Amino acid sequence: MKKETEKHARPAYHFTPQAHWMNDPNGLVCHEGVYHLFYQYHPYSTEWGPMHWGHATSTDLLHWQEHEVALEPDDLGMIFSGSAVFDAHNTSGLSPAGQAPLVAVFTHSLPDSAEPGRALQQQSLAYSVDAGLTWQKYAGNPVISNPGLKDFRDPKVFWHAASSRWVMSLACGDHIAFYASTDLKSWRWLSNFGHSAGAHGGVWECPDLVALSLNGRERWVLLVSLNPGGPQGGSATQYFVGDFDGVTFTPEHTDTRWVDWGADNYAGVTWSNTPGRCLFIAWMSNWQYAHQVPAAPGRGVMTLPRDLQLQDVGGQTYLCSPVAAEVAQAFHPLSYGEQGENNHPELSAWLKAAQSGFRLNILADARSSWFVQLQNEDGQQWRLSFDPEKALYEVDRSQSQSKCVTPEFAVAHRAPRLSYSETCEVAVYVDAISMETIADQGLTSITSLVFPDSPWTAVFVQGNLTMSFSGL
Repeated sequence: MKKETEKHARPAYHFTPQAHWMNDPNGLVCHEGVYHLFYQYHPYSTEWGPMHWGHATSTDLLHWQEHEVALEPDDLGMIFSGSAVFDAHNTSGLSPAGQAPLVAVFTHSLPDSAEPGRALQQQSLAYSVDAGLTWQKYAGNPVISNPGLKDFRDPKVFWHAASSRWVMSLACGDHIAFYASTDLKSWRWLSNFGHSAGAHGGVWECPDLVALSLNGRERWVLLVSLNPGGPQGGSATQYFVGDFDGVTFTPEHTDTRWVDWGADNYAGVTWSNTPGRCLFIAWMSNWQYAHQVPAAPGRGVMTLPRDLQLQDVGGQTYLCSPVAAEVAQAFHPLSYGEQGENNHPELSAWLKAAQSGFRLNILADARSSWFVQLQNEDGQQWRLSFDPEKALYEVDRSQSQSKCVTPEFAVAHRAPRLSYSETCEVAVYVDAISMETIADQGLTSITSLVFPDSPWTAVFVQGNLTMSFSGL
C-alpha cells in the first residue's frame, strides 16, 4: 500500500505550481492577449502558510508559464485573495500620464495572534506599469479599513459602465457588501446582500458579480463560495441569478444553486477584461482534506477554465459552466484497442502516449440507467452512473485510491440532471489526479480529485450509450 504522503503524477494539462502550496485563484485579468492567473501561494512549503500571490500566464488557457512571486507579505499582513483590473483610463492615477496600469485589489490579513485592537483584514492596492511583470504596493494602503468584522476579505472589482465607476463585491462573514469608487482608492459602501439568502453552513468567501446575457436580456450572477456547507460537505460555490442596478443586487430565485456539485471546485472567480465572454477558474480541492492530499509535487491544482453561460430550463434561469471553447477544441479523437469481453477496451498504449491525460466522451439514453467505469491494473476504479428515475448523475471515487485521504474523501457524489433532453451528453476530462465531469453543455458539473496508484487502463460500460476518447 502506498503511503499517503507519496507523490503522485503531475497533471498533464491542469495548472499546478512546480512545487509548494497553492489554493484560491486571484487577480484574474486578461491584458494584451495574455491571461494572468495569480493565486494564493506559500512558496516555502507544501502546507498552507504566510500567503503570497503566485503568478502564471497563458495565451491559450491550456499551457501556463510560471513566474516569480508577484506579492509578498508585509507589515500590514499576508496577501489574501483579491482581483485585478486593467485601469484603461488611469482613473487611479497610479501610472505616469498617458499610461494605463493593471491594478490589483486584495486583502491584507494579519494572523489571529496579532496584537489586540489591530484590524485583522483590510483591503489594499498594488499596481503594475509593465503589463503585470512586476508590482508596486500603493503607499496609501489600506484603502478600505475594517468596520469591526472578523471576516472581511476577497475584494472582486469590475467597471460598471452604467454608473461610470468601479464596483467591488466583498465577503463579510455571512453576507456580501458592495462598494463603489471612481478612482480605486476611495471607496463608498453601497449595500449588503445575503443575510437570509442561499446556503449559510459556513463563512462566505470569494464573491464575484458578473453580467451575462440570455435571449438578449442582461442578467447578473453573483458567485459566492462558502466553507463549510457545500452539497458534498466542506467547500463549494453557490450562485444567485438576479438584477443589479448599480447599488443593490436583487435575486430572482430563493433556492440554493451550486456552480459545481463535486467536492473539489472552490473559490472560483472570473477573468476581467474579456469582453463578450465570462471565463471562470477554481481551486480543485476542499478544505475538508486539502492538507492531507498527496503532493504532486506541489499541493494544489486549478480546474480547467470554464465559459460561464446562462440557460433557460423550464422557465428557470440556470448557470452553465462548459470547459472554455479553446481548451475543449484542443482535444482530438483517439483510437484505442480492440473491444474484448465485457465491453473492455484496452487503453494502455494510447493512454501512455496521452501522458495520462484525455477526455472521455459519452452519449447515452437519458430514459434508461447506464454507467461507465474506469479501472487500472491495481484494481482501483472510478465510476460515473445515471439514474433516470431520480434524474441523478453519480460520480463514485470511493475505490479510486489505495489509501483513503480522509473518510470524507472516499465517497460518491450525486448531482441533479437539469436538462430535459432525451440524450445525456457528458465529457469527462481525465488528468493524472483529477476528473472533471461536464454534463449537458455544463448544466451539471462534478469536479473530483482522485489519486490512483497507476494510470487507468480499461473501461467497462453498461447501458444504451456510445463512447469515444479524445487527447491533446
